[in-house]
Amino acid sequence: MLFLWFFYVLLQKNSMVSYLQVQNLTRSVGDKTLFRDLCFSIGEGQKVGLIAKNGTGKSTLLNILAGNDEADEGQVVFRNDLRIGYLEQTPNYPLDLTVIEACFWHGNETTNLIREYETCMASSSQEGLQDILDRMEQQKAWDYENRSKTILSQLFITEFDKPLSQLSGGQLKRVALANTLIMEPDLLILDEPTNHLDLQMIEWLENYLSRSNVTLLMVTHDRYFLDRVCSIILELDEETIYSYQGNYEYFLEHREQRLEVARAEVARATNLYRTELDWMRRMPQARGHKARYREEAFYELEKQAHRRIEEQQVRLEMKSTYIGSKIFEAEYVSKAYGDLVLLKDFYYNFSRYEKLGIVGNNGTGKSTFVKMLLGLVKPDSGRFVIGETVRFGYYSQEGMQFDEQMKVIDAVRKTAEYVDLGGGRKLSAMQFLQHFMFSPQQQQNYIYKLSGGEKRRLYLCTVLMQSPNFLVLDEPTNDLDITSLQILEQYLHDFKGCVIIISHDRYFMDKVVDHLFVFKGNGIVKDFPGNYTQYREWEKLEPEPKKAQSTPSSPSSTRTQRERKPKMSFREKQEFEALGKEIDALENEKADIEAALSSGTLSTQEIIDLSKRLPVVNNLLDEKSMRWLELSEIE
Repeated sequence: MLFLWFFYVLLQKNSMVSYLQVQNLTRSVGDKTLFRDLCFSIGEGQKVGLIAKNGTGKSTLLNILAGNDEADEGQVVFRNDLRIGYLEQTPNYPLDLTVIEACFWHGNETTNLIREYETCMASSSQEGLQDILDRMEQQKAWDYENRSKTILSQLFITEFDKPLSQLSGGQLKRVALANTLIMEPDLLILDEPTNHLDLQMIEWLENYLSRSNVTLLMVTHDRYFLDRVCSIILELDEETIYSYQGNYEYFLEHREQRLEVARAEVARATNLYRTELDWMRRMPQARGHKARYREEAFYELEKQAHRRIEEQQVRLEMKSTYIGSKIFEAEYVSKAYGDLVLLKDFYYNFSRYEKLGIVGNNGTGKSTFVKMLLGLVKPDSGRFVIGETVRFGYYSQEGMQFDEQMKVIDAVRKTAEYVDLGGGRKLSAMQFLQHFMFSPQQQQNYIYKLSGGEKRRLYLCTVLMQSPNFLVLDEPTNDLDITSLQILEQYLHDFKGCVIIISHDRYFMDKVVDHLFVFKGNGIVKDFPGNYTQYREWEKLEPEPKKAQSTPSSPSSTRTQRERKPKMSFREKQEFEALGKEIDALENEKADIEAALSSGTLSTQEIIDLSKRLPVVNNLLDEKSMRWLELSEIE
């Protein structure tokens, strides 16, 4: 009996409340079927990542689940009274709204209740007021505005009365994210949440979702994000859905096993198909004596034999235009917009075949830097000296412009008919597009029929077909699916030229770049010899030796300073010792602020004040640490 009781308790503990059930969902667009008879469920507390190639219906599926679109067949069943928060891929707000007004603009259960309360109060009878007041209390609607300001502050949006028209794309995405989180939803649906967010915000969101108990369904191309947040992966492929009970790394391993099984099934079906095809081609009299079921089974077998199983993309090694030893030199370049300093006396001599990554928070000057390099923006002082053989290929966030009535193949042929692979080998425009997953049928499609991600992939093809020897890619990963990213990573790995990449995709940066420019704000740019993960590890470890060296009780620190004393001026020595104390004090203040912000006990105003102070402390730490390092290197 004790064993049965224990077994019952274990079952109760592990039982999961179903939040969402999708039953036989089918959706087509024109003559293209996106998915057919999809069936899956999401239980309470599960964190699910949805993966699929561009154009296979990821965003359409999320829109159906969120109630913004309808399926052709099937149904979506939610648990009763489930609160759903949906972050769209491209948030859409009237730009004349202020930040705080935007939090009330998208109707949700709480904001609708607030409007109902305001309407009731304005009426003469005030009928039903007590019921509304009870619901207001139950839904914590009274402090909705304060909660909005608190979450906006945590996302570093503190100018609540600022018009949306004056926000950057990243800031607008943060407002939309705050608007979704404010609802405290039971089920959170996120479509590409990391697009247009800077690295600081991506890591904040990653930590928030990892710690939260919220149930999550998310589409994202950020593979580190998927790996660290999601414990279940759903793959939408071949009009159906496959479930993997693990994170992204688990998915990669078991997906390959699934494809191997599918290839074996297709091979067996193909062999049997040859036999059955021979039977079907015989005289009608011969078929007449056979059972009808065999003829019907033949057509099912034909479908199975003609299935296309995704194969690893062929490695594409293209010939780039010759590039000389002189690439470019940034000669003491400065750029500012009013009080916002982006670059200050920046000098760098770019080497041949460098693959450079540029990271930093939004608004620190990353895109402006590459636009100055390309001659699209003039520096306030200094200059860029470009080598004569340099031929740029520029992929920008806003540069995608196509005639929507043009066919895919014609848009690429407009750039070039052939791509030179070197050694006398050439690829036609059609063959080149196939390497980037545009089938011959898709190449005959009109551009307006493509999804957002497919248009991005097409734009990338038109840039690469120009045979540049210096690629400048500004956020190339936005809207691309994971398969496209893998192809691009391999292409850039083999690229015989120079590369500069601005990206918030940490996995992509780790795969491609040799070193980083870290734009830290106030004109400070750090050159780091390594990829993004190595930089983050260095950043975590870096304060420790700094503290040890500036602590008088440390023997190694005392010896190091004593060895430098004869080689420093008296004033430099005083400055060096003072900087150690100031850095320690700033680090302590930073730790105190971060602890306070995480405590959950602060008032809204305290959160706002500390959120404003934290970036100031970070900037001071960067400046003083840089000066400390300069003095410590004096020989």
